[in-house]
Amino acid sequence: MQADLLQAGIYALSLLALAVPLGWYMARVFTGGVTFLAPVERVILGAAGDGAEQGWKAYAAALLLFNAAGFALLFAILTFQHRLPLNPQGFDGLSWHLALNTAISFVTNTNWQSYGGETTLSHFSQMAGLTTQNFLSAASGMAVAVAVARGFAARQARHLGNFWTDMTRAILYILLPGAIVLAIAFLALGMPQTLLASVDATTLEGAKQTLALGPVASQVAIKQLGTNGGGFFNVNSAHPFENPTAITNLLSMLAILAIPAAFTFTYGRMVGDRRQGRALFVAMGVLLVAAFVALYAAERFGNPLHLAFADPAAGNMEGKEVRFGVIGSVLWAVTTTAASNGSVNAMHDSLTPLGGLVAMLNIQLGEIIYGGVGVGLTGMLLFVILTVFLAGLMVGRTPEYLGKKIEAREVKLAALTLLVMPIGVLVFGALAIATGTAQTSVQDQGPHGLSELIYAYSSATGNNGSAFAGFTANTPFHNTMLGLAMLLGRFGYILPILAIAGSLAGKTPAAATAGTFPTHGPVFVTLLILTILIVGALTFLPVLALGPIAEHVSVLAGRAF
Repeated sequence: MQADLLQAGIYALSLLALAVPLGWYMARVFTGGVTFLAPVERVILGAAGDGAEQGWKAYAAALLLFNAAGFALLFAILTFQHRLPLNPQGFDGLSWHLALNTAISFVTNTNWQSYGGETTLSHFSQMAGLTTQNFLSAASGMAVAVAVARGFAARQARHLGNFWTDMTRAILYILLPGAIVLAIAFLALGMPQTLLASVDATTLEGAKQTLALGPVASQVAIKQLGTNGGGFFNVNSAHPFENPTAITNLLSMLAILAIPAAFTFTYGRMVGDRRQGRALFVAMGVLLVAAFVALYAAERFGNPLHLAFADPAAGNMEGKEVRFGVIGSVLWAVTTTAASNGSVNAMHDSLTPLGGLVAMLNIQLGEIIYGGVGVGLTGMLLFVILTVFLAGLMVGRTPEYLGKKIEAREVKLAALTLLVMPIGVLVFGALAIATGTAQTSVQDQGPHGLSELIYAYSSATGNNGSAFAGFTANTPFHNTMLGLAMLLGRFGYILPILAIAGSLAGKTPAAATAGTFPTHGPVFVTLLILTILIVGALTFLPVLALGPIAEHVSVLAGRAF
């Protein structure tokens, strides 16, 4: 256990050491302080327009237009991949519902996969389609975050910046350089990067085996850095070509949380009060540590039904890679479900019931424990608004944040987002059960089968992309409904927070007084965490009681599913 905790401590300290300077650098990028690629930037922005400042409606319209175009292009690539180049495997085009689901998935930064990559997609689809969207969807989320930060910091302004400028800078100065460095490191550590379709190998027993290959390192680098998560191979980062060693495991986990964690410090600098960014970082960190402790305890204790024939000291090793063990798998599961990154290095369907509950709840809270690049920060800011509103009610004062009054419009918009996860998870999940499609898609019976279904719709609505692998999603019903859930989960948060930022941008901050409730101290951080947990518990506790909690009780009674 000491070695496990040492690994967790090294990861946490490395993340902090990376996030602080990266946050400073990103603040300089988005405020125009980094210009070494200015000529390239001008060429790109010249094609996009004049770069004029945009109000929140124009900013949102540009975002929606760009994402719609990306969806149409990716849908066409997937549908007609059999007519496109770089298809050495000779794969056919995808069915309409699988192409629809996959295109929505990668445009919304979800990377839910109802297919096996090495048996379904050509190299062209992987590179020109999916890898490109890994950059663009991540950059879109980052653009939203900086626009919101400007709105919160502005004084009587009508503009939030320019979407095309923000997105271009995110790619040129952050995502592209980071992905190049990471891909080179992955190549050096054993990941393949080739246009060959496969290679033949001879096993130790003398049998012949065909190993799928492709441009893996480049896609894995941006899938992690952009909190995307879509695997080149069906088993994702459990595959030795996507995650060959403990070092690639650590680098991947650092890449996943680097930008989301750094964004809290970027936010503090952009609003002119670094204490605000530190408070958000601490709140997210406390939730992350709590999730790690709970999931680690569940997996280290293991399944009591296995104690008679398995080594108790090994913990629950079902569905896990020996090269990562319990600690490497738990850290990965917590990191990815907290960060809206759908990659897995162990099978979540094989987690203990309580371990699966932790992973599921991380997503159901709204992917705000650092969350996806950019959108994790904005999701947390929605809870900040709700927290200051509740605090204002308790002390009988008009709620304020950064000196600006939080009024009915902002509270209503923030409260509206509380409906996103319940609709996507509970309503869409109930429709699947009522129509009978859930029963034919789950692998297991009883509460575990319910967990498989609820996890799938939680993952889609939370734009996470991971899955309880026993769930068969490649059907017209689930591909369509999960696609709708992904759209709801992406834009159901982005549009309200942009509207809130636009509203706050037009207000004049008031000077702090003795009666001003500070939003950077331990009291506020505690209230923020409690608000997040209470909202999540009230919303999802009933269905969690019927799923993983009921399964845990059944296991203690000697019955497994």
